[in-house]
Amino acid sequence: MNDYFERLTNYLLEKNDSLAYAQARTWVELLWEDFETTYARAGYSYKGKELTERVVRQWIDQYGARLHEFQTTNPKYKHLLNQDDYLKH
Repeated sequence: MNDYFERLTNYLLEKNDSLAYAQARTWVELLWEDFETTYARAGYSYKGKELTERVVRQWIDQYGARLHEFQTTNPKYKHLLNQDDYLKH
C-alpha cells in the first residue's frame, strides 16, 4: 500500500510545487480513502488498488495543481492541510 501512496504523492508533488511532502501525502491518503469509501457505500464490489490508484491519479490531474488553495473548516482535516505548518519540499 505504501508503494501506491508514495507513487501518488510524488505525482502530486510534480503537479503542485506549493505543497510540502507531508501535505501531498495527506491529500493522497484522503483522496484514496474518499474514493474507496464512496465506492463501497454505492454498493460496488471492490475492484482493487489499481482502480483506486487510477481514479486518484485522475483527480490529481484535474485538481492537483490547485489543492493548496483548498480551505477547510472541518477540524478533522484543518490541522493536516494548514500551509503554515509545513516547509515546502
